[in-house]
Amino acid sequence: MSDAAQPVRKRGLVGWALFDWATQPYYTLVVTFLFAPYFVNGFMSDPAHAQSLWAFATGAAQLATALLAPVLGAIADAGLPRKPWIGVFSVMIMLGLSGLWWAVPGSSGAVPLVLVSFGIATLGVELATQFNNAMMPGLVSARRLGRLSGLAWAVGYMGGLVSLALVAGFLVTSPDTGKTLFGSSPIVQLDAGTREGDRLVGPFCALWYAIFVLPMFLFTPDRHGARAETGSVREGLARFAGSIRDILRSHRNVALFLLARMLYADGGAAIFAFGGIYAASVFGWGVTELGLFGIILTVAAFFGACVGGLLDDRVGSKTVIVAGLVILISGALGVLSVDPDEILFFVPVEPKAAGGGMFAAAGEQAMLVFAVLLGLAVGPVQASGRTLLARICPPAQTTEFYGFFAFSGKVTAFAAPLAIGIVTTLTGSQRLGISVSLAFLIAGLLLLVPVRPSR
Repeated sequence: MSDAAQPVRKRGLVGWALFDWATQPYYTLVVTFLFAPYFVNGFMSDPAHAQSLWAFATGAAQLATALLAPVLGAIADAGLPRKPWIGVFSVMIMLGLSGLWWAVPGSSGAVPLVLVSFGIATLGVELATQFNNAMMPGLVSARRLGRLSGLAWAVGYMGGLVSLALVAGFLVTSPDTGKTLFGSSPIVQLDAGTREGDRLVGPFCALWYAIFVLPMFLFTPDRHGARAETGSVREGLARFAGSIRDILRSHRNVALFLLARMLYADGGAAIFAFGGIYAASVFGWGVTELGLFGIILTVAAFFGACVGGLLDDRVGSKTVIVAGLVILISGALGVLSVDPDEILFFVPVEPKAAGGGMFAAAGEQAMLVFAVLLGLAVGPVQASGRTLLARICPPAQTTEFYGFFAFSGKVTAFAAPLAIGIVTTLTGSQRLGISVSLAFLIAGLLLLVPVRPSR
């Protein structure tokens, strides 16, 4: 134990893990499958312009996170409790998500408010997660950290799946049929003309977060630190800068891996953030199709993570990551190769017939197959990255290097969304804009190849 003075009760551990359950709907419902596609294809009239704005908002929020995270991390390490910080960021999360309600179709004056609200929610989620992660070493012994982290990861997946099923199955309706994903009327009558169902996604996620983050505040112990001294914070930042110099000079194998991860993590996150937007734009998918699409991908990611863990012990972490990145690149290329009339860029297919069933067209089926490849690969790539670091970093500096691992996943998270926004703006093409993410995945794979998979 580091911060905890005594063993933590089970309810404290469950409360900590439920933080992932509380935040996952932001990623699943807002960023990937429901609100982002609505923003691009329903709220605004020009999808390419809307995608550019959404990408710029995402990039700006991630850039702010990258600038603030080291400073706030040094403050946290100076001895302060973490829960008050999480409380402040929680207010940002709930206010930002609630602001998405104002995305009334055709209301151009609401665009800045909606984008700022999304940016505030994104910043709040990322920084709250940083402080929640910092609590973990004080909850269990070092040998149980992996199990606790894995539990929270699984809980987060299930939170995204359950919240998506609830919203798509009982609240949000298709503009064409007025029915939910389950083919029934919504449990609350909402105005389809002003897309109240889609707009309700943000407030729903805010309420979900407010309810399920409470066990962490109530039951998970926090350290009782004195107020941080200015000198301690300054010393923490200086130590952070010195550690960066040390890793570049003395641990180049680890530095190369972290650089590779920085790139492929950015590319993978961008594919998932904009893949749902692209699918909705290409096929005109509404909430019914997007909801089922999201459920299929989440289940695929869950199984991929389980299988990837077994393969990691058998063939090695680096092999799993390389294979996963090859599958990710192939799946992303496949997704971008699909449009209503063609697959694989030039193979003609019959477009969807009027009145055709869900996913009845060959292009839609191809999109699902390629997307499932993405889902199966993303879990092993993420999970084996943590394992590979443990196998290549100096044992005496494991905790410090895991701090860099977290930092490398955030410091350039703004780059891919901003690049997508710029390319989409310059070309007017959603496909070309999203294809930028492939460059990040390929560059990450190439940098990973020379990494030695052991110390």
